[in-house]
Amino acid sequence: MRFITGCAALAIFFSTSALANPLIDQLIGATNGFLEQEVEEHIARSGLPARYEIKLNRLDARLRLPVCPEDQLSAELESPDIPVGRVTVRLTCNSSSPWRLFVPGQVSLYQQVLVSARPLARNSLLSATDLTLKERDTSLLRDKYLVDPQQAIGMRLTRPVPPDTIITFAVVEQNEVVQRGDKVVISASNSNVSVKMPGEALESGTLGAQIRVRNTRSNREIKARVSGPGQVRVDM
Repeated sequence: MRFITGCAALAIFFSTSALANPLIDQLIGATNGFLEQEVEEHIARSGLPARYEIKLNRLDARLRLPVCPEDQLSAELESPDIPVGRVTVRLTCNSSSPWRLFVPGQVSLYQQVLVSARPLARNSLLSATDLTLKERDTSLLRDKYLVDPQQAIGMRLTRPVPPDTIITFAVVEQNEVVQRGDKVVISASNSNVSVKMPGEALESGTLGAQIRVRNTRSNREIKARVSGPGQVRVDM
């Protein structure tokens, strides 16, 4: 245990046999109640359906602190920034006998995420039959994961993926719908006129990417934005 001037600040330690007592009951109840509210608000902000489980580390029954009046007890998330994964809650008693405690725990957040339906080779273009949705504990994931098949369909794998593997943005990239050397149609338009010209891609590009293109009529090199397979667009 360690103390800070003016207010006791103690780290909660583990105990294999924490005995029930009013203080421990208050700590568990306050921490659980706080985390439940924080997690439910986090889920609501995300807009994605999820379920969660909260597990608090066992508390040391040897703690000798006065039970805090309910209206003097406050809770804050010490770490991390969001209430998912390994968390620490700071409980503060602002009574005439002040104290502060740090309660560690684990918040598991279960969501439907995209996983591979079968073994997939590097450079594969993902299709609907390659993917399925399964519930996973997303608190364990470091990389940003995909939750909608439409996010992944048409994307290219950057590495081999075994079956039943979570699809994250670390293993996919936009497919280059225009390859260097491809014959392309250059489209240019404004409110008054629309023209199309033949061209050649001097660079590969994904949908929406800006690449160098040669107008094969004028032999002029221009910058154009990929609008689809074999299609680029320039502003007039």
